Amino acid sequence: MLRSVLPAASAAVLLTLSPVLAEDGNWALVVHGGAGVIERESMTPETDAAYRAAMHAALERGEAVLSQGGSALDAIEAVIHGLEDDPMFNAGRGAVFTAAGRNELDASIMDGATLQAGAVAGVTQVRHPITLARTVMQHSRHVMLQSEGAETFAREQGLEMVEPAWFFTERRWAALERSLGRDGLEIPPRPDGAPDPEPVQEGLLERDALEHRFGTVGVVALDEAGNIAAGTSTGGTTAKRWGRVGDSPIIGAGTYANNDSCGVSATGTGEYFIRLTVASRICALVEMQGLTLQAASDQVIQTELTDLGGDGGIIALTAEGDIAWSFNTPGMYRARLTEGGEPVVAIYGDEE
Repeated sequence: MLRSVLPAASAAVLLTLSPVLAEDGNWALVVHGGAGVIERESMTPETDAAYRAAMHAALERGEAVLSQGGSALDAIEAVIHGLEDDPMFNAGRGAVFTAAGRNELDASIMDGATLQAGAVAGVTQVRHPITLARTVMQHSRHVMLQSEGAETFAREQGLEMVEPAWFFTERRWAALERSLGRDGLEIPPRPDGAPDPEPVQEGLLERDALEHRFGTVGVVALDEAGNIAAGTSTGGTTAKRWGRVGDSPIIGAGTYANNDSCGVSATGTGEYFIRLTVASRICALVEMQGLTLQAASDQVIQTELTDLGGDGGIIALTAEGDIAWSFNTPGMYRARLTEGGEPVVAIYGDEE
């Protein structure tokens, strides 16, 4: 029997949603901004409000696409673009640093109508990794590209490139210095082009050490044509070494979409999500065993992942518009919206 390594406060988190269904032909959207030790007592009212506003804005970007008859893939890209540019999230500008002092970005996207997929890992100069992932899917014969090769492809395809310093934030650099110091590892030189150092609140670093240990952003969307798509983007884990890649760019682990079952985007300790193939496993339980989306999500996250010692969460959506989320951490930034419905934004484990 494997022992769970979850904090005691998070082991009991089980949030079950009442089924949320879109009418036939209607669109639906569900978004996450990462899971972790996200607790009310560690959040100021201003920070709480800022994250809720960012999640509302994410829903609005998706709604703007889907309400005009746009595709689920277009909605994924639009939502994640904003999250990749928002320094509050561990993706794009605001990504955490590797032990070498670099921002190495991963992303993936999958089309539930065709089972086509694209993914990138370890890119450092592509402003929007989710767009590169989609470009790999649609304009190459491959599924995954990594590091320099992925960036060569991005340039050939005319995608927006930026200097590595574009992704720099003082908050994440301070978190790197703290992590390396605790591990007795050498702190690398400050990146070229980074702004002058600024003070970072101690409380913010303490919270980030827990909350953003495995932060990620992700979206699952259903369009009016009845197609679902899923996408995920991340900066990985603070002070990761040796070219580590987590679950976010791995189809079936961190991202999966199939019109016959469901779409899933995950966030958590990637090594465990890879071992369990969490995203595709949830969809297989729906398709092969007839479980409801929520039941399948809870079985994988609350039982299988937890028993293995992993932590994190998922968002999920079916082609019928059934929405679910499940996480075994104290909180997960999350939001959902169905056509004609009211937006729901939540952060903590005791919210809807």
